[in-house]
Amino acid sequence: MAAVTRTPLIAGNWKMNLDHQQAIALVQKLDWALKDAKHENGSVEVALFPPFTDLRSVQTLIAADKISFALGAQDLSVHDSGAYTGEISGQFLAKLDCRYVIIGHSERRQYHDETDAVVAAKTKAALRHGLVPVICVGETAEDLEKHGASAVPVAQLEAALEGMAPGADIVVAYEPVWAIGSGQAATPEQAQQVCAPLRAVVADKLGADAAAATRVLYGGSVGASNIAGFMREPDVDGALVGGASLKVDDFAAIIRFQKHVGV
Repeated sequence: MAAVTRTPLIAGNWKMNLDHQQAIALVQKLDWALKDAKHENGSVEVALFPPFTDLRSVQTLIAADKISFALGAQDLSVHDSGAYTGEISGQFLAKLDCRYVIIGHSERRQYHDETDAVVAAKTKAALRHGLVPVICVGETAEDLEKHGASAVPVAQLEAALEGMAPGADIVVAYEPVWAIGSGQAATPEQAQQVCAPLRAVVADKLGADAAAATRVLYGGSVGASNIAGFMREPDVDGALVGGASLKVDDFAAIIRFQKHVGV
């Protein structure tokens, strides 16, 4: 596999939290916190995923203040336009300077019955509009007991990447459903045991160079106290952070994980 240096990606998924005024305040405070800590921009890529109603406000602030955060959306439609009330096209997100879009989050799969086929269609829709899909995969406690650690996430990723052009720019996020919001994160070793097979899927579907460049994130009760352990693993390239991304000090500490990762 080709050797490549992957810039760590710390992604904050705000879920259904913060109106557009609260979003502006949080982004400003996070930017100030990182500047006060003399965080080195470029050492880590930071991406924020606000609700749809916040995107324009956050985009305007990032552009006006030249804040080095990438912008992403929490979902998109499989359709590009048309009579689909309530849906959001990837075309709209691209016009808002979104770089990323989360696809197949466990909450979408669970509460909105999104199948592997829907996730694959949304992945293709993202790529059509120049967006980088953050493809979420993961297993429930029942899956874990029945199939083992990596079987379900691997199958989900294989389905999402089926028929995709070699070299496609994607991000993969492993989120053990049993850990999300529980305060009970997977161990770094458990994360590595799944992230490594996921990278092998990318190699099989998109090629060795793509696998070497693709960032695989861990998500599931990530916090300032455990991020360093995950980032020491060779196939964990960042984190998809939920609740802690809404707390400025916590999220800033996660972003600055390099300051507390032992060499």
